[in-house]
Amino acid sequence: MADKSNKTADKTSDNSGTVRLNKFLADSGICSRRAADGIIADGRVLVNGKKVFELGIKVNPKEDRITVDRKPIKQVTDKVYLMLHKPKGILTTMEDELGRPTVAQYLETLPHRVFPVGRLDWDSEGLLLFTNDGEFANKVMQPKNDITKTYLVKVDGQPDDKHLNRLRMGVSIPGGRVRAIHIEKISRKEGSKQYNWIKIVINEGKNRQIRYMFEKIGYDVLKLQRIAIGQLKLGNLDRGELTYIDETDLKKVFLKDLPADTKPKTHVKPKTAKPAPGKHVGKRSFKASHKQNRDFNKLFREE
Repeated sequence: MADKSNKTADKTSDNSGTVRLNKFLADSGICSRRAADGIIADGRVLVNGKKVFELGIKVNPKEDRITVDRKPIKQVTDKVYLMLHKPKGILTTMEDELGRPTVAQYLETLPHRVFPVGRLDWDSEGLLLFTNDGEFANKVMQPKNDITKTYLVKVDGQPDDKHLNRLRMGVSIPGGRVRAIHIEKISRKEGSKQYNWIKIVINEGKNRQIRYMFEKIGYDVLKLQRIAIGQLKLGNLDRGELTYIDETDLKKVFLKDLPADTKPKTHVKPKTAKPAPGKHVGKRSFKASHKQNRDFNKLFREE
């Protein structure tokens, strides 16, 4: 087991071949780096037969024997990325103590060990990413990276523009204040006067965020489907269908899914008009004026 050095405490790996334990677990397809911290803290990880709890500890994957729940973990070299159309009534976890259905059932035939990137609630459906690449997962889930997520929402009523504007301006929900960075009503064949369909784009990922947001303006969510992460679209992927995605698709994840009129505009600084003579006294003009005043005072004294 490698010793932790103060000089490298903020790094995940170094030239000696050691790497932080949470990064190793994430890169091995066990879970995301954030989830790995929880596994370590719970005492489920053994390094060379010893239970470890220290989150910043480093290991050498070539020399140290690392297990999770007594199962040996091997380093992964091939990175894989997949997208699933998660159906409603499925948990976004690899196992459940109560025996409820999980997304693991769609991954049984894969030759790779992967984990979900983020989550979708039990009663929500739509696009869900999977990978064994801990760095990618961490990048997608980091709030500072501002990844947009686009949803179609069926609500029990007809919210008007005043209601939607409240969501644009922001509302307080359990977990903090959130807002929609884009929201609009859309037309669907199955629509009716009893309920409406709304397209909403957010860049946070708080627990049950969209349901809380609509509850805040007086509407219950009847159906919730994530149709995009960044500009990576769910498309025609059937419920329960899993597919690999390539490098081009991965780049789309980090592109914002926003209409042209809501995208940030480049600010162009207006040109400053030249001041009319006598209207502005700059530094150079001030010196000239001051000299003229001294010359005038000298002349006045001589007279």
